[in-house]
Amino acid sequence: KKSSPTVFISSKRKCLAFISSQSFALRTRNRNSNFIVFTSSSPRMSTVTKRCVVNFLKPAFRQQGVAYVRQLSASLRAQDQMLLVKEQPGQEEPMIFPGIWLRDNCQCEQCFHQDSLSRKPLRWNNFDTKVKVRHITVDESLQSVNISWSDNHHSSFSLNWLRERNFSQKTSEQFLNEWYRPQSKLWGKDDFAKILKKFDYWEVMRSDATLLEWLDTLAVYGIAMLKNSPLDIGVVKSLANRIGFIRRTTYGEEFSVRSRPGAKNYSYLSKPLPLHTDLPYYEYKPSVTLLHTLEQSRSKGGWNTLVDAFNIADQLRAQHPEHFKNLSQTLVNWCDIGADADKFFHNMWRAPVINLDATGKYVRINHSVPQRDSHFSIDVDKVVPWYEANATFVRMAHEQSVSFKTVPGDVLSFNNLRMLHGRTGYDDSERNVRHIVGGFVDWDIVYSRMRVLKRAAVSSEETESAEQHMAVQA
Repeated sequence: KKSSPTVFISSKRKCLAFISSQSFALRTRNRNSNFIVFTSSSPRMSTVTKRCVVNFLKPAFRQQGVAYVRQLSASLRAQDQMLLVKEQPGQEEPMIFPGIWLRDNCQCEQCFHQDSLSRKPLRWNNFDTKVKVRHITVDESLQSVNISWSDNHHSSFSLNWLRERNFSQKTSEQFLNEWYRPQSKLWGKDDFAKILKKFDYWEVMRSDATLLEWLDTLAVYGIAMLKNSPLDIGVVKSLANRIGFIRRTTYGEEFSVRSRPGAKNYSYLSKPLPLHTDLPYYEYKPSVTLLHTLEQSRSKGGWNTLVDAFNIADQLRAQHPEHFKNLSQTLVNWCDIGADADKFFHNMWRAPVINLDATGKYVRINHSVPQRDSHFSIDVDKVVPWYEANATFVRMAHEQSVSFKTVPGDVLSFNNLRMLHGRTGYDDSERNVRHIVGGFVDWDIVYSRMRVLKRAAVSSEETESAEQHMAVQA
């Protein structure tokens, strides 16, 4: 009907069944527009359809000046081929973009593969690093900046796309904190009660929002506790699969920590287990540790001990800079030789106790007295200073360590690159058993899952906001 134009939505392969209908009323500055959308009766497809319609109609709103249009200006700083983009109202300083970066990131079909969301690589076989901007135009109705290049190519960049990639420090930090990795918050002994967050296992398993909150807490503070999990073998793997997939190591996908006669690993003894990180002898060290308590010792022992080693490194850096330099620059030999079941292994890796990235931020702590090799492949005059530095680090770690005792059904999760953990000794007998099942997940998998969940949440919020806007305008 002329008064109600129909929008048909179809998939790439086949047309959707037109079973149920929904109507959306949109008001622009000039007139009302009623869109009837025919879609599948599936609730999921209904949600997808709404998103499609909202995204489809946004340009129409922009063209008719409803809440989206901003005044744009763009100019070229010829001496260094920098594009200056300014939007009004509200922006005092222009956004600055290098011309060569814009040419490299052209979004047209010749340069960008939309399905894989990546630039096409063949252009780089003959990429012209001397390419120049010839002409710039601004399309305020579409909120885009258009560029003609000296290689006879044309590019168009939306304002939103440019805004998200602004080279300002504020934009870069916001992107890194929100999408790369959440910023760590260091904590000490007195902060533990406040920072330890507890989540219900079943909520994590069924709610994406709770899953994201758990993983975000783990990323920020390095520790989180899950409660009320079933007392079954396989909980750790189920959690790992909920995130992505489990990390297999020398000790398998899941491992059982309990007292064993003739144990080949120190953690399988009932004696006190000093503060340590797991598997420092791995180059690609497992990142997130999951420890599921199946049975807990009723003796006075069996308490978990834990400390934020990034915080200890930070204190060492401030109070003992020479010790910090020693522990962050001296390569230590880490080693594990033995067998698990019928598989023999001999693992080795060399790395400092404190590992930093190019910006000086903490990325990994290595510390395990049993796994520190007697081979110390450094200059002999550096040995004593290293021991003095390491002894100070260990003393400070013990001073700031916390202790707590898990109960059956608890799953302790922590950042194995950041936390030192241990256990007090306990009495082991047939009537007094302590049984912990553990496993690992890599941070790459965790961060990937977090970004997917965040993007889905943002998309859902944008759709809801647009729907509310349409309802108000109607």
